[in-house]
Amino acid sequence: MANKVKIFACSASEKLASTIAKAYGQELGKVELQKFSDGEFTSSFKESVRGCDVFIVQSTIPPADNLFELLLMIDAAKRASARKIIAVVPYFGWARQDRKDQPRVAIGAKLVANMIEASGANRLMTMDLHADQIQGFFEIPVDHMFASSLFAPYIKSLDLDDLIIAAPDAGGSKRANAYAKYLNVDLALCHKQRKKANEIASMTIIGDVKGKNVVIIDDMVDTAGTLTKSAELFMEYGAKSVRAVCTHGVLSGPAFERINNSVLTELIITDTIPLKGKSDKIKVLNIANMFSDVMKKAISFESISDHFVFANQ
Repeated sequence: MANKVKIFACSASEKLASTIAKAYGQELGKVELQKFSDGEFTSSFKESVRGCDVFIVQSTIPPADNLFELLLMIDAAKRASARKIIAVVPYFGWARQDRKDQPRVAIGAKLVANMIEASGANRLMTMDLHADQIQGFFEIPVDHMFASSLFAPYIKSLDLDDLIIAAPDAGGSKRANAYAKYLNVDLALCHKQRKKANEIASMTIIGDVKGKNVVIIDDMVDTAGTLTKSAELFMEYGAKSVRAVCTHGVLSGPAFERINNSVLTELIITDTIPLKGKSDKIKVLNIANMFSDVMKKAISFESISDHFVFANQ
């Protein structure tokens, strides 16, 4: 007899969790979030989870309350005798702190991994980690999905002549190169030097983009400073058009204004993070079917390799 599956949402990902549950074929479970006047809060399940395989959906976007709410929900499921607890974290926050790149800094991604494990999670599902090695920070299974299974067909559907894939920086060259190989097109690179986080000192283009339709590939777009400046630079180098494909639409600060005023034809993102604004240039692809399928296969111990497309190229 199959174990009963229940899907729950934390407050930052209610809409996404609802679409995932619908794609899975069931209703979201009932939860309650109570807040005290000083800002402290507590989470609880309003239905039994004893002996169930429990999925808890929450992208750990700032503020830190979102991460802590996920931890509380995992702990509550453990103490309520859930059989298995799977943390579904479409956007894994603090992933940019994946190494000690200067003296006296924390490795935030490792700390978050430790906390998720300590709270009682048996498995983690996520998408397009900022750094692949973050999987190794966990001692529990990690299903690391790639949005390429959504983005690659979309790029093909555009049927662009003279297509070229581009990386916004050296760090994204591996990801962009996988797209270029899969689509059998050339690769360009935007080399940047930073003064500090979210501030660029200089940028140059490596590769011939003249007369080409450029598609920039990245895992996230935050303030959109790098992205919009890259797009301008590609156009200055003679590109016909510039689009961008970014899995996680963080889109903080002046991001929407920059995108609306940019030379970008289109920005394609997924709904791992709820949009905080509007732009006619932004297209959102839904990840519900992908996550629901992987959730079903994880429960039935089936392979999920068909969701990796060209991850290993």
